Amino acid sequence: MYLAKVIGTVVSTTKNPSLIGMKLLVISKLNENLKPEGSTAVVVDTVGAGNGEIVIVSCGSSARLACDKQHSVLDAAIVGIVDSVELA
Repeated sequence: MYLAKVIGTVVSTTKNPSLIGMKLLVISKLNENLKPEGSTAVVVDTVGAGNGEIVIVSCGSSARLACDKQHSVLDAAIVGIVDSVELA
């Protein structure tokens, strides 16, 4: 899992049937200081996240389980919206 910031949405009228009805968002990965770092990705939203929010992203089979779509083509999903982050 990693932290990311929602930076946009994706609208796709033609897609794999296992993604029908799922909200797709564009996220930017964040470093430990909550600054953008690395690449962007398209993920499935399972929690109703919005633009500008910091979120928790899960990848691989864990993402499919979070969506209850074990046989889907999805590889990453937002599984939480972050309220605060405290580093020691």
